[in-house]
Amino acid sequence: MKKYVITGVSNRALEMFIKPILNEFQKENEIVGILDSDPLRFTICKEKYPQLEHVPTFNPDQFEDMIDQTKPDYVLVTGRDDTHADYIVRALQKQVNVITEKPMVTTADDAYKVMQAEAESKAKVIVTFNYRYSTFHRKIKEMILEGKVGRITSIDLNWYIDTYHGSSYFKRWNRNREISGGLSIHKSTHHFDLINWWLDQKPEEVFAYGSLNYFGQDGEANPRKESGRYCGTCDVRNDCSYFRRWNPRIGNSDVRDDHLLAGVYEKEVPYSNYRPDACIFDEEISIEDTYVAAVRYDGGSMLSYSINFSAPYEGYRLAINGTKGRIETTEYHEPSRIPFEYPEQKIDYYPLFGGKESIELVQEPGGHGGGDPILLADLFLGPDPARNYEILAGSEAGAYSVAVGEAVWRSVAEKKPINIKEILIKKV
Repeated sequence: MKKYVITGVSNRALEMFIKPILNEFQKENEIVGILDSDPLRFTICKEKYPQLEHVPTFNPDQFEDMIDQTKPDYVLVTGRDDTHADYIVRALQKQVNVITEKPMVTTADDAYKVMQAEAESKAKVIVTFNYRYSTFHRKIKEMILEGKVGRITSIDLNWYIDTYHGSSYFKRWNRNREISGGLSIHKSTHHFDLINWWLDQKPEEVFAYGSLNYFGQDGEANPRKESGRYCGTCDVRNDCSYFRRWNPRIGNSDVRDDHLLAGVYEKEVPYSNYRPDACIFDEEISIEDTYVAAVRYDGGSMLSYSINFSAPYEGYRLAINGTKGRIETTEYHEPSRIPFEYPEQKIDYYPLFGGKESIELVQEPGGHGGGDPILLADLFLGPDPARNYEILAGSEAGAYSVAVGEAVWRSVAEKKPINIKEILIKKV
């Protein structure tokens, strides 16, 4: 029986980790402590999961007390991004293993601190990069390992976040770079880790452009320049195209997003000092919503990457070019939010000299392209012994994904290429 403590009772903690531990993996795992800065989150957690009624709760100042009292095997780090580094380092100093949500941390400096703390500890860090586990992403990894494309020369990845999902980041704490690291870290680390993992190479240099095009006070869809508004009480929300698109006056919408509290506009927000419906056009927004970036790797590969946080639909387009062939795939994400017909995802393989091969896969159920259930099984039952390649991510993978994300926004701000070693391992 493995014992876990939870630091940060977020929606992700409730659904992604606590629920499966209590239901699917309860024979091998148990939760022995819960930590958060907001006592209301304890109440909500225990109302949702009565099995935790007698589990002790702790505030952030009691972290060491929680470890000493409960003697966990793992600390699950699932709070706001800027809290991750402190809990990870303190857990490693107490010789307790860590499972952390991505991004591992919000700065390259903190990533370095985590790697140093892990090097000085008997404990280890796991970063839950669930995109690695998607049915299609695992198949692409296997095709690369089989040598289908040969030596990878370049990758093109264009990611699109729709207006529903994209605007949610600008309603919440993610809009503050000091807390989230910006979206090139909070969101794009998923994508950078995926590329790093496929390539099995380390990023060396990044150059990027970025801007705030859709959100903030100067957003073209802003119905009125005025800060401090909330969707739940805004008197111009019916003039806001983003609000009207996802809150129609007529009809019922089945759209749900785990980044938001469903129905927040119509009822009191349950958490203290937190609202997920701040105006997406506030002047306090300090991050970008559009990036294009180029990344050079130590093995000679190059990445061309872009992301847009206010697209008409959600998904991505991917191409991997190599000395023996090319892989292509296109994903259309969240069918409930796509108002047009679209093709099912498949993988197209083009050998350098030969005909096209199309690969259709059985889509596994679960979030993140079917990746969540498989990741959870690896976490709570142990890695699948039938898999012949590494997939669980550690602190180094977490660090390099954060470093690329930081290099992106730094390159935008400083208008120059950013060397990864200079921001991540300059102290080594």
